[in-house]
Amino acid sequence: MSSITTPSNQEFDQEIIDIVDYVRDFQITSDVAYETAFNCLLDTIGCGLEALEYEACRKLLGPIVAQTKVENGVRVPGTNFELDPVQGAFNIGAMIRWLDFNDTWLAAEWGHPSDNLGAILATADWISRNTAANGLKALTVRDVLTAMIKAHEIQGCIALENSFNKVGLDHVLLVKVASTAVVAQMLGLSRQQQLNAVSLAWVDGQSLRTYRHFPNAGSRKSWAAGDATSRAVRLALIAQTGEMGYPTALTAKTWGFYDVSFKGKPFTFQRPYGSYVMENILFKISFPAEFHSQTGVEAAMTLHKKLAELGKSSSDIKKVTIRTHEACIRIIDKSGPLRNPADRDHCIQYMVAVPLIFGRLTAKDYEDDVASDSRIDALREKITCVEDKQFTADYHDPSKRSIANALTVELNDGTILDEVVVEYPIGHARRREEGIPLLIEKFRTNLARIFSEDQQRKIAEVSLDRAKLEAMPVSDFLSLLVKS
Repeated sequence: MSSITTPSNQEFDQEIIDIVDYVRDFQITSDVAYETAFNCLLDTIGCGLEALEYEACRKLLGPIVAQTKVENGVRVPGTNFELDPVQGAFNIGAMIRWLDFNDTWLAAEWGHPSDNLGAILATADWISRNTAANGLKALTVRDVLTAMIKAHEIQGCIALENSFNKVGLDHVLLVKVASTAVVAQMLGLSRQQQLNAVSLAWVDGQSLRTYRHFPNAGSRKSWAAGDATSRAVRLALIAQTGEMGYPTALTAKTWGFYDVSFKGKPFTFQRPYGSYVMENILFKISFPAEFHSQTGVEAAMTLHKKLAELGKSSSDIKKVTIRTHEACIRIIDKSGPLRNPADRDHCIQYMVAVPLIFGRLTAKDYEDDVASDSRIDALREKITCVEDKQFTADYHDPSKRSIANALTVELNDGTILDEVVVEYPIGHARRREEGIPLLIEKFRTNLARIFSEDQQRKIAEVSLDRAKLEAMPVSDFLSLLVKS
């Protein structure tokens, strides 16, 4: 064994201290944040329920050892599983992210902060069932919303100024860090143990982004968040045993995260932790599509109607130009063969071609039976992306945070249709009044995929009443979501 040990009085990196002290001490006072978190909870659970329609997702769910059932274990919505908290987090996290339909945060780094619900909901149910069994007070859904707001904030604030994709790392790294921090608090760890836990998350091996990009784009991107949330729960439980932390996990010369994985650059921060991210989170309401394409898909739907009004169809299209922002081009401007659904839902040409042809874009439209329609690839070849510098600037502007796309269609007869510009998708904070009723409709639709009419009614009666839901013990809420 090495004789070199970490001094017990060594100061932790300030970045780790700031995360832990925020989770421990910051009081959320924003009702906008809680209202948004309430809607986010419903939407995220609904996304998981829709994923259960897909065998590719279902095959990964359940216990590690078949037929294992944990007493007072974690319930997985829409199923009968009762699992340990680590595997429960994986199950819920994988469901949530499977169809690329949950919330999004766009900045120097992008991601999906509601991915953290895999760890939060699993831990909350496990704690609540076991404390209730011992006659103690269970956690409420309000506690879950608080944890969600804080996890969103940690992931989103780090992402504002720090690009992990540019060094080849996947954004689920931030899910693991944020989930570890809030789960450690939920478990009642001491401040020292929480510091240890968060340091362990930074020391941990981090996922490469290669499974999101050519030539390796594949289905791991659909369960990567589940993997990150399960790892977060595991690390928090390890820290709970008294296992040591690593104070300079970020800044240690040569061996720390900055030197090993971030090209020697320390993180920069635009703002202190508060409730900004949840208040401004982006919902995917209408389309299960990578978020940089959402406004492009919305514009394509408008153009589909225009073509129909003119008595035209996609076969009359000569050329489509997408005026867009730099991040869209870097991530989802893609030509050539698309090998699987994961490849297709990260290709803006595919996500624009489908609505231009069919007037829709659903999760099923990424499957092989739809993708085999030769019209899609033929139209993809006619679609070109060009960067608009102002769109890129507005994308990074904290006062705007737009995700603009503009589509121009030229027909074979020389007609050029008026450009359709959409700056803010319907899930944007600027369109909440328009978007939330549709989000609730999406939630009801997803309940109907899994549950009987009677069970849907019981779930909706509680879930759509924010005050009633917030006061409810988490274990009671999860009981409603068990597949009967």
